[in-house]
Amino acid sequence: MLPPPREPGRYAVALVCLGNICRSPTAQVVLEERLAEAGLDDRVVVHSSGTGDWHVGQAMNRRAAATLTGAGYDPSRHRARQYDDSWLASHDLVLAMDRENLADLGGRSERVAMFRDFDPGDPGADVPDPYYAGTDIFAEVLTIVERTADALVVELAALPDG
Repeated sequence: MLPPPREPGRYAVALVCLGNICRSPTAQVVLEERLAEAGLDDRVVVHSSGTGDWHVGQAMNRRAAATLTGAGYDPSRHRARQYDDSWLASHDLVLAMDRENLADLGGRSERVAMFRDFDPGDPGADVPDPYYAGTDIFAEVLTIVERTADALVVELAALPDG
């Protein structure tokens, strides 16, 4: 269940991984696409960030971007950002990609959870970090993200309009 919106008629979701060049931007691109398809893009805003600062300002990892492009998404607008504690006050829901990211965010709370808490296939699991892995894992990450984003959109659509 989603926490209530801080502002009626608007919902802000933050997606957080380690460097903001693979998993969280992939999830942002997919979730934004799914929200647009559902007609919710005027009510739900999505941001992504990383807990580390070493990729700030960089484009998405080329393998992640190629995987998204190959699946019909546009990853070109992404530039990595670092998570800041102020995001918790400005977002209704902050979703970590793995348990390490969750710990970096201070653990679970009313507004902080795991992205895959919404995954009907493996609720609460980590989204695997593909950065040091082979190219094939990027497709696996995309499959996980798409499935989870679809379920998350169903939850977001059920929120009151305010």
